[in-house]
Amino acid sequence: MADLGRFSSRERLVNSNARPIKIRPPYSRLYVAILASVAGIGGFLFGYDTGVVSGAMILLKDDFKLDIVWQELIVSVTIGAAAISALIGGVLNDRFGRRPVIIASSLVFACGSLVLAFAPTMNKQVLLIGRIVVGVGIGFASMTVPMYIAEASPSHVRGRLVTVNNLFITGGQLVASVVDGLFSNDTENGWRYMLGLAAVPALLQLVGLMFLNESPRWLVIKGQYQEAKKVLGKIYGGENNYGEEFESIRTSVEEIRKAEHLGNSNILSNIFKDSRVRQALIVGCGLQMFQQLAGINTVMYYSATIIHMAGIKDNSVVIWLAAAVSSVNFLFTLVGLLLVDRLGRRKLSIISMAGVVFSHIFLGVSFYLSSMDSPTVDVYTNSTICSYSTCDGCILNQHCGFCYEDFNGTISDGACVEGVQDQNIVSCDADWAFDYCPSPYAFLAVVGMVLYLMFFAPGMGPMPWTINSEIYPQWARSTCNSLSTFTNWTFNLVISMTFLSLTQAITRQGTFFLYAGLSTLGLLFMVTLLPETKGKRLEDIQRLFDRPCILCASDDETPDVRYVRVAPRRDADGSDEVRQHLLQEDEEDDDEVDTRYPVSS
Repeated sequence: MADLGRFSSRERLVNSNARPIKIRPPYSRLYVAILASVAGIGGFLFGYDTGVVSGAMILLKDDFKLDIVWQELIVSVTIGAAAISALIGGVLNDRFGRRPVIIASSLVFACGSLVLAFAPTMNKQVLLIGRIVVGVGIGFASMTVPMYIAEASPSHVRGRLVTVNNLFITGGQLVASVVDGLFSNDTENGWRYMLGLAAVPALLQLVGLMFLNESPRWLVIKGQYQEAKKVLGKIYGGENNYGEEFESIRTSVEEIRKAEHLGNSNILSNIFKDSRVRQALIVGCGLQMFQQLAGINTVMYYSATIIHMAGIKDNSVVIWLAAAVSSVNFLFTLVGLLLVDRLGRRKLSIISMAGVVFSHIFLGVSFYLSSMDSPTVDVYTNSTICSYSTCDGCILNQHCGFCYEDFNGTISDGACVEGVQDQNIVSCDADWAFDYCPSPYAFLAVVGMVLYLMFFAPGMGPMPWTINSEIYPQWARSTCNSLSTFTNWTFNLVISMTFLSLTQAITRQGTFFLYAGLSTLGLLFMVTLLPETKGKRLEDIQRLFDRPCILCASDDETPDVRYVRVAPRRDADGSDEVRQHLLQEDEEDDDEVDTRYPVSS
């Protein structure tokens, strides 16, 4: 490492490769950790709802006699409500601030959870209302929490903390799966505990937010400079450490105000007039779209149902297997945090999506093998509705089920008869399979979902959110992120609303082959249009969108940004100097690099 010598704490340094280096200011680790953790509970609630509905649905469809349409509706109304509230959340954030919106999301989510917990049995409408209320809370949180964490975090840890929000999401999914497993044997009230316990973390977040402050950036936008300085003082551990950050925020706010006065002062109009921002928005929305078209929430919302479809009968075993699948999602999100700065956003996303394509093909093949080995119908009834020759064809009709005898794994006396989820209409004294077929290939579906999450969680899970936080200029960032978040929720809704219907219309294997095709389109999209933002300064990121195709410009043509951590040292003559402690890359905060000063080798 080159000897950097002695420099003033306000000088910009460069290493032997003439790469810009910025001195890191100290900050209050405790306050920042508490802030990120309390705000991150919003991500936890998002993940908990995604995970808990998978196991709860196994019990709900029995208690409420839910058909395919109602199952999809119970899942999807939450997503639709979240999509709408995410758009409204942008307006509320600008008017009332980040902290009040997160407080509102906690209250709304807690109320929705309590409605679900006390919903009268067989009253589908109350269940639907509770899911809508929960969705409103999730939408507010998904839009606001990443923004609040980013705006209230020191520059050199900002990107990591935003990415860690995804860890809270996958952690919520894991906890939800464990809760599902713990209450899976309580067929009468188990689903009430599963859905109602979500109110506990929501109320904890509500209490925690009472002791935190508003985003300093929002305070500066509203002209509350003294209050903003107080908040920055808490973040940076003293009033002498945040001067440059305050000036940077004020400069960015002035940039926003200038943009608002361009033309008709309509930010949305200015976004579409600027070719670079327009292309960045296409990339950002495209990533969010293909994240959902890759089927992640099919796996998370319906993981227990997919395992059940594969041929595993016992509900408790199904729910615990779904919990094991969720743990893979959580663990491999940690892997993504370790790899993002080494492989880069582009490479990690492409590798992740390629693995997703392979996993969908694997799942499709596993269900195809199950259908080829499907037990035959040996005993025929007079029913005209349930006239099928195999179990696989029988269970695809939502009015039919498969009645059979199981002698140590050998299936015999199979009959396709009319029935509903937990009972058959025609007398069946043997085993009853309403929405699955007994199969020796059942374990392959579990393996396929594990493979899927091993590939998805490190890359396509967090990267669309991380990349969206980097590719927009300051004046367009809030609006563009609102649009990309709405895109994510919209396609989430499309996928969750159609999954079960697709399994009946084009078979289970056909559905996963369809997802493989959509994921392949996403892979081509990223190879063609997704630039690498790792180690790029903000102005360099914007230049990446000068050309419509990134395929020929994907090489690293701009220098990385490096940071040096320094500590004050007083010499014998009383002069303040700094000494070098650590030189390392920090690609998470490229937009914070100060380029107002010339640098040279």
